[in-house]
Amino acid sequence: MAFPSLESAVQARPGFQLLPAIDLLGGRCVRLWQGDYSAATTYATDPVAVARRFLEAGAQWLHVVDLDAARDGASANADAVRAVVLEAARAGAKVEIGGGIRHHAQLEAWLALGVSRCVIGTRARDVAWMAEAVRRFGPETVVAGLDGRGGKLAVRGWLEQTDLSIPDLARQLAEVGVRWALVTDVERDGTLSGANLGLARAVQDAGLCAIASGGVHTLDDLVAARDAGLAGAVIGRALYDGTVDLAAAIRTLMGPNDGARGGTGGC
Repeated sequence: MAFPSLESAVQARPGFQLLPAIDLLGGRCVRLWQGDYSAATTYATDPVAVARRFLEAGAQWLHVVDLDAARDGASANADAVRAVVLEAARAGAKVEIGGGIRHHAQLEAWLALGVSRCVIGTRARDVAWMAEAVRRFGPETVVAGLDGRGGKLAVRGWLEQTDLSIPDLARQLAEVGVRWALVTDVERDGTLSGANLGLARAVQDAGLCAIASGGVHTLDDLVAARDAGLAGAVIGRALYDGTVDLAAAIRTLMGPNDGARGGTGGC
């Protein structure tokens, strides 16, 4: 399959960000069903080849998830992530990574490797920890992973469900300088049933730049996220199953008329 060069791809305005996902489990590219590790589908065994395909389609960001680290707190995918980061750097693109980042030293190590943003999930409920991360590394490098069910936060690879309101936590995080949030409705993740734009919008209204994740199925889902004024969207299974063509999505979402649609994407 031929892909357009990065130079010929339509460039995004600073607003809406489209992030194709590479979820790693044991070095393989997989997708989970509603965060269930026992319901993993393997889509590829070479993460770099997947990254290259997304980059050649015009992706300017890659969203990488270390599922082993999210579950166990220890990465089994460091080499794969390093290779993806290098591939993205060669294309002039950026990488954000999430999964198991629970210490400032881990965040610092990923940034030193060339990762641009780190998604903090379990630790995001520790507002003081997040404030210190922003102080040390800057607001553009830290993303609060606000994932949950029924508007309540889920942590530790989504295996532990809390009673903490996601919009309430978003408001607290915004007050201490956190800028970005990745918002996932776990009950929609991997289901191709559409992202929970209401939850993502509530997080953005609380003061964070919200990137919607989980459930994207069609180009219409992405357009809806952009037109809701969100900062971006992550797309995973729809790319692997072929229900969304990445290059076409980039042309549609980030074309010359994108800035006139009234959204606040990118905050």
